[in-house]
Amino acid sequence: MVNVVLFEPEIPENTGNIMRTCAATNAKLHLIRPLGFALSDSVVKRSGVNYIDKVNYTLYDDFDDFLDKNNGEYYFFTRYGKKAHSEFDFTDNSKDIYLIFGKESTGIPKEILRNNLERCIRIPCSDNVRCLNVANSVAIALYEVMRQQDYPKLLRYEPFKGEDWLLED
Repeated sequence: MVNVVLFEPEIPENTGNIMRTCAATNAKLHLIRPLGFALSDSVVKRSGVNYIDKVNYTLYDDFDDFLDKNNGEYYFFTRYGKKAHSEFDFTDNSKDIYLIFGKESTGIPKEILRNNLERCIRIPCSDNVRCLNVANSVAIALYEVMRQQDYPKLLRYEPFKGEDWLLED
């Protein structure tokens, strides 16, 4: 299973957007406290466009609580990473993969990153910015994993109007 982990997220709009992306990909979301908002916040719901009830998510008291309850392959997304997300092999869908993203203001703590240098990932970007928005980063990383696994259990057509909608008069 593919998992998205948000370490102490601060901005409700980002988390709502990430919730929608997790719902779209069947990824499980892990939220590590403290959160900078309440999950009942209308901004989270508005950003998630009412898909929040379709998201499989778990809350944790802290990073140690998360580690105690989850085993698998951990990947840490940070502007300090030296490898691109496309350099990793995510094709083995029998493994639990955890894509870990830090809080918007300071990222993932240095002590966590130092212990995982070989799995610190940077999404390449120009020298005009330090890094991308966390919601955009989650989408890029998650869809790279999905692409490598040939989009498991994801539809290749729009489910509400049907796959032949463009052909209809």
